Amino acid sequence: MIQTIYIEEEIVDHPRVEQFLTRFKSAEKIVCNHYGEIFNRKAQNFRFQKKNPALILAKKHKGYVLPAPDAYSIGGDKNYYFSHMMNCIYDCRYCFLQGMYRSANYVLFVNYEDTHNEIRRIANEHPEKSCHFFSGYDCDSLALEPVTQFVENTLPLFDELANAWIELRTKSTQVRSLLERSVVNNCVVAFSLSPDNIVKNLEDKTPSLQKRIEAMKKLQDKGWALGLRFDPLIYSNNYQQSYAEMFRQVFDVISSDNVHSVSLGNFRMPEKFFKNMIKLYPDEKMFAGPLLEKEGVTSYPDHLEQEMMSFCEQKILEFIPSEKYFPCH
Repeated sequence: MIQTIYIEEEIVDHPRVEQFLTRFKSAEKIVCNHYGEIFNRKAQNFRFQKKNPALILAKKHKGYVLPAPDAYSIGGDKNYYFSHMMNCIYDCRYCFLQGMYRSANYVLFVNYEDTHNEIRRIANEHPEKSCHFFSGYDCDSLALEPVTQFVENTLPLFDELANAWIELRTKSTQVRSLLERSVVNNCVVAFSLSPDNIVKNLEDKTPSLQKRIEAMKKLQDKGWALGLRFDPLIYSNNYQQSYAEMFRQVFDVISSDNVHSVSLGNFRMPEKFFKNMIKLYPDEKMFAGPLLEKEGVTSYPDHLEQEMMSFCEQKILEFIPSEKYFPCH
């Protein structure tokens, strides 16, 4: 899968780098001074690179954990997000990463412990508050877990921190490492879910909806808390039928007792990112849909957003209690 690996000179001898190089023995190895030399250089083509991305092994020096936006919450008093990786192995047409980054290469920050220390510091600073830490903002939390072992290395930290929760956001079925270990009670495995027609047309390389439901069922049976993330909602002429059928498929298998939280949100994108995405995919039908720019954000017209949110919210609340529902505005 990985044919080229760039390695920052500072971490050439890092144990995890040696581990990754052993796994990809046939890959070409290139030493660089800083990952930005490769990742941020001009005249790159995200669409072309996505066909065969390289892996860049780097060290993160700052920004280990950042405050989450005000509306980004599933019930925590303090909300933060963090990323051990930049870019995703999947190719969802609506994903903001392709509008934000110049490069489709993967950047993996190998110094996990620095992030762990920052999470521990924040949790200890707020002992009376519930601190939620969201993983999966700049990548998929589980898709490359067999390679990165990031989750395996991170979950023991949350066994230590009574007031801290971690959300692992994913579309992946790579859940074996979770099934083979004891359940972490303050971990939410949160699956991003879309109707079959959206998965097939807009979520390239991702597991099918049914495969994700099967993975959730395995975690449910083991006792893991689940998050259901119906975000972003994507409009189509038959969206009501598509989303109603999806909710039925999910809740026919997943018990509300095992659901920690459900979130729902419409498609929204910084205007600058959206314009970059149109340049990459000028023929994408989704981008020709009923979208408009409002205060620097591209999204659906207000009346359509309200209509979709209202319909889906009503359907969801047929299956879960309202205290588990967190709309994203």
